[in-house]
Amino acid sequence: MAKILVVDDEKKMVTLLKSALKTRGHEVTGVSSGQEALDLVGSEAFDVVLTDLRMEPVGGMEVLAGVRRASPQTAVIILTAYGEVKTAVEALQQGAFQYLTKPFNFQEVSHVVEQAAGIQDLALENRALKQAVADPIAGPDLVGEAPATMQLRKMIEHVAPSGATVLIRGESGTGKEVAARTIHAASGRGDKPFIAVNCAAIAESLLESELFGYRQGAFTGADSDRVGLFEAARGGTIFLDEIGEAGLAVQAKLLRVLEDKKINRVGDPIERSVDVRVIAATNRPLEEAIADKSFREDLYYRLLVFPVDVPPLRDRADDIPLLTEHFLERLGRRGKKLPAATMARLRSHGWPGNIRELRNLLERAHILAGGQPIADNHIQLDVGGVSHASNREVGEDLNLDNNARKLIAAALQRAGGNKSLAAKMLGITRRTLYSRLKLLGMELDDEAGP
Repeated sequence: MAKILVVDDEKKMVTLLKSALKTRGHEVTGVSSGQEALDLVGSEAFDVVLTDLRMEPVGGMEVLAGVRRASPQTAVIILTAYGEVKTAVEALQQGAFQYLTKPFNFQEVSHVVEQAAGIQDLALENRALKQAVADPIAGPDLVGEAPATMQLRKMIEHVAPSGATVLIRGESGTGKEVAARTIHAASGRGDKPFIAVNCAAIAESLLESELFGYRQGAFTGADSDRVGLFEAARGGTIFLDEIGEAGLAVQAKLLRVLEDKKINRVGDPIERSVDVRVIAATNRPLEEAIADKSFREDLYYRLLVFPVDVPPLRDRADDIPLLTEHFLERLGRRGKKLPAATMARLRSHGWPGNIRELRNLLERAHILAGGQPIADNHIQLDVGGVSHASNREVGEDLNLDNNARKLIAAALQRAGGNKSLAAKMLGITRRTLYSRLKLLGMELDDEAGP
């Protein structure tokens, strides 16, 4: 379905075109003057503008120029009499998509309009495809039969068909994105794009333009209009991981998307409707972020329509054999099993890094084993970014959420106070480290390091 603006000073023609296009399932607005059209395209986004050439005082060429200025990605189709073909060709040279001569067949009009709208769909699909290709996870793999996993699966089955906004909560590495993909796949949007965005991995200054797009000239380097990820995900799902790390400006825009289903590209006054399901995730309590004024309370409750809690691996130890088999199969070791003693070691481990830690451990064992079966000596538990001396200082549990103060202090000590290096050792961004330091009431000593 395309959003179309019909412009003709013959009201009967506007009515006929609207009727023909609405019959095809399109959303159509009709106006009877060029000035009305210019006023509309300055405040509202259209996929296609279908305009008569000969109108007074504002004609089709002025409408074309105005659309090109306000919304360069909108396709313009010119309707013209036979004797005005020369002017229509000039319109093509100035950026019109196509022209149609009167009298025309309404089926032909519909066909050309849908061709023009298809170009817009293709641009969105290309953006979504590029994002999907950059994402290494091909699809949902919610593996396991432990009671906690079955409860998670049951919650997903309830919420997936509803279309409701979902907030997924859980420790780092538990598989929150897998849960989000499973919700998407089981929903009515499963054949549409799924776009995952890690809010902590994108600089705050870039996150807004990445999510919402921007208009040419909005800032230095904005050489052309860019479709944002919300538009690229049209009809599908956008997954906002580590939502607590989004800045307040982005949070305000996200609130508007959830309330009104509308966005504005950066530097563009035109409102655009978006049909996207939002699934957000967090690995830290957002209530604490609300308390320190770094997260909007109204946004929190908009996201909290349906909370889904992903259990840590230590609460679903019965899934470890199935998860191990799953990861070994993905590594090309289909049907291979680990020694019984090794599996016992895995089941008794605390798994501070959760499923991600198990996956990385098996990949490391796969490399160490080479072409040989994986043996017990290839399974290296307690491998982390902090030295063994630091491990003894902070205890066996290295999970940042459970032992944050001691782990951050150990990382900063080992990094000589360099916060960028400490953040890298902890596997988080420097911005996230500052947020954690503030949240935990730990002294920020900017002179200690960058």
